[in-house]
Amino acid sequence: MARFDSLVSEELQYTDRMDVLQVNVGRLCNLACKHCHMEAGPHRTECMSKETFEKVFALYQKYNFKTLDITGGAPEMNPHFRWFLEEAVQISDDIIVRSNGVILLEEEYSDLPEFFQKNKITVFLSLPHYSKKPTDKLRGDGVFEGVIESIQRLNALGYGKEEDLVLNLVYNPAGAFFPPPQGAMEQEYRDKLKRDYDIVFSNLFTITNNPVGRFKEFLERSDNYDTYMGKLVDAFNPGTLEGLMCRYQVSVGWDGRVYDCDFNQAADLPMEDFTIDSLLAKEYAPRRVKFGDHCFGCTAGAGSSCGGTVVGE
Repeated sequence: MARFDSLVSEELQYTDRMDVLQVNVGRLCNLACKHCHMEAGPHRTECMSKETFEKVFALYQKYNFKTLDITGGAPEMNPHFRWFLEEAVQISDDIIVRSNGVILLEEEYSDLPEFFQKNKITVFLSLPHYSKKPTDKLRGDGVFEGVIESIQRLNALGYGKEEDLVLNLVYNPAGAFFPPPQGAMEQEYRDKLKRDYDIVFSNLFTITNNPVGRFKEFLERSDNYDTYMGKLVDAFNPGTLEGLMCRYQVSVGWDGRVYDCDFNQAADLPMEDFTIDSLLAKEYAPRRVKFGDHCFGCTAGAGSSCGGTVVGE
């Protein structure tokens, strides 16, 4: 198999863009989804400290990031989450929270939808399918009904209906295959969810399962790793390279280490020359992006990122 970096021009191996600051606030989650590249779950204890959150704010302001993208685990379970959001809305006009949806039904977190609404937080909800069986197979019994209930509640607050209350859904395949074309899948979701549950949303993003974390373990257990990697390599699309999220995003882990993207974080590939402290202490220079075999997951077909497909289908 060809090395990924051998397929990338020297120019595209470097980037000086810093548009999105993605912050993984911890591995603790109320779910343990089979495809989770972070291997999050109820047994995990890693959570970002308040001291590291303060450095995140300083980093965001120093480099004039445009978007603050908050993820986990279930980010809501970090004990400093509410404080973090309250401070974040003071410095950023574009904040994303990536939620599994069902966490918002638990009493401890049931006030968050109104907080999101008040502060115009963009909400991303993971919904691997518009029906119960494939969703629960991937994420656990009862998850599908929980996500539907959360969407209905968010809809009642105006999410997915009002222009400034953005509700995005995320589709992941349930196995070792590629997602369908994003546009067609979005229309299918709209039709099915409106008909069956009278719910609406802003956008649907399809994401290819990246061969890291728990999904990689599944591929290896089922003897599908080599086959799946072969499919990714065969579908390599050089047209996706300029739009890869590693070229405009910085990802901060719960412990303050910095990465080119969330998948490099899962693969334990931190930036070589930068830490959050060094980025705060000196001026940034173009960095060389770190690549691995998992990068073929972002460049197959129409490409894949935290914002869905990379190029037009």
